[in-house]
Amino acid sequence: MAPSTARETIFSGIQPSGELHLGNYLGAVRNWVALQDSYRCFFCVVDYHAITQPFEPAEMPRRVRDMATDLLACGIDPARSTLFVQSAVPEHTELAWALSAVTPHGELGRMTQFKEKSEKNPDNINAGILTYPVLQAADILIYGATRVPVGEDQRQHLELAREIVRKWNARFGQTFAEPEALFSSTPKILGLDGQAKMSKSLGNTISLRENDESAWGKLRTAATDPARVRRTDPGDPDKCNIFTLHRFFSSAERQAEVRTGCTTAGIGCIDCKKWLFEGVKADLHRIRARREELLATPQAVDTILAEGARRARAVAAETMVRVRQRLGVAGPKD
Repeated sequence: MAPSTARETIFSGIQPSGELHLGNYLGAVRNWVALQDSYRCFFCVVDYHAITQPFEPAEMPRRVRDMATDLLACGIDPARSTLFVQSAVPEHTELAWALSAVTPHGELGRMTQFKEKSEKNPDNINAGILTYPVLQAADILIYGATRVPVGEDQRQHLELAREIVRKWNARFGQTFAEPEALFSSTPKILGLDGQAKMSKSLGNTISLRENDESAWGKLRTAATDPARVRRTDPGDPDKCNIFTLHRFFSSAERQAEVRTGCTTAGIGCIDCKKWLFEGVKADLHRIRARREELLATPQAVDTILAEGARRARAVAAETMVRVRQRLGVAGPKD
């Protein structure tokens, strides 16, 4: 979707998993980098969202910093975007509480992700998991974001955010615009096993920090078109997850070469993977080099996050002034 001539505001967040992997990079971050020149972007490491799942408090600062470092290494530019940590802007949680007053309880219980997390972790069905989408809505609305880069798995949460806006505006007066999804053209990416979504916990992805030997070891054994039992069997690139990855890392000419070679059995799956690895390796080398630059100046990331939080709070504070006025509550005094 082409942006309008006015620079609309975008918000997107990512949990501090500690480090990025190929699924995060292809599914979200690479798209964020591309959006920076066309939109006013707020990108956030959402540490408050992360506490709804079991975690070690002592590890959280490192996880947050590692995620921020990886985002910067991938190309998030603090001169063109605002990068910050969610907990550094307390207006997020304040707005979430205000929005909870107009959020239908029944809608929260119907959220697919709530049901899935509850089934997977029946001993950890906390209120934070239930109200997770309310904080997501606050993340978006606190900056007046009108576009939200999301995948299909977040469509339901964004629709709830839009409903929250409608209910709020009807109850307290026009305050927020309804945010719209900014769906990417990224094709569905499966893990290297060809079965499930890329996930660090499933071990079916490649970390952006892996060395060449480790990365190639995983790619070499990745699943391909199951119809190619023998080297001489022709394949169908459109049924092969490796060809899907070529769309991200290979030129149009190389993709055409792979398609012809696969469908005619002119190349084997190992040849296809070797060509893919050339592109993967180039991206990994560039990202690792930038990461090393950031780590060489230990305070660089902290300074970027502090400045990002300052800019984010300036916007968030203005929003909360309007929200408190609508609610008739006093708020903090100078």
